[in-house]
Amino acid sequence: MKKFVWLFALLAVITVVGGCGNKEKASGQNSDKKEDIVLKVGAASTPHAEILKYVEPDLKKEGIKLDIVNIKDGIQTNEQTANGELDANYFQHTPYLKQTNKDSGLNLVNVTNVHIEPFGVYSKKIKSIDDLSKGAKVAVPNDPVNFSRALELFQANGIIELNKKPSGSSYTVEDISKNKKKLDFVAVDGPLLVRSLDDVEASAINTNYALEGGFKPTKDALIIEKKESPYVNILVTTKEKKDDKNIQRLAKALTTDKVKKFINDKYDGAVVPAF
Repeated sequence: MKKFVWLFALLAVITVVGGCGNKEKASGQNSDKKEDIVLKVGAASTPHAEILKYVEPDLKKEGIKLDIVNIKDGIQTNEQTANGELDANYFQHTPYLKQTNKDSGLNLVNVTNVHIEPFGVYSKKIKSIDDLSKGAKVAVPNDPVNFSRALELFQANGIIELNKKPSGSSYTVEDISKNKKKLDFVAVDGPLLVRSLDDVEASAINTNYALEGGFKPTKDALIIEKKESPYVNILVTTKEKKDDKNIQRLAKALTTDKVKKFINDKYDGAVVPAF
């Protein structure tokens, strides 16, 4: 009987000590391991995702991990940002955001300006914009904002003339008042503009797509916007998240002198810092 009591007591002590050890181990694990905050950001592959990848190590030091999602559709990306599937996005300029907010009933906001991508016209068939043939097909982006931007670029270079409209208004083909060469402007999805060069005489292409297509905008574009372009690419999120400390840390990381040097060195004028 004494043996049984002694054995029972010994087992009880082992159980209590073992339990304390497990608690200490669990407590130690919790105190030693600190999970990174994950920010899921939708971005165009070039240059946006490249710039995000460049700042990734600095954010990692602050306990922020970037989950960079390469995007294909701008409207869908903005909707995913609005419904919380993405914490933020970085692919668009201010006029595009305003138009999408208006058309889709969203309420997304600009967190910070990052860079400008001067918009250009490219060709595989001609070497100068003056060589455009009469009645030539010219591809332009099919979204209203960039369609208008393309027409403004052609006007700025004396190729067409547009009717005067209030500042901030979008232009359509109906607003062309003079078109001496009777150019046929064909609306094409942004990601397909580079490919369209096989079928048209020239194409007005957003710089991110031009870079993806292997072009050097400052060298290869027949005509290109001036660096004072109002189409600044921005970091975007919801009103509710704009002042979140981690979103603000991301904004700060994207607008340092270090990033400015990276943009200038890597893109050689094809992408221009806007901060």
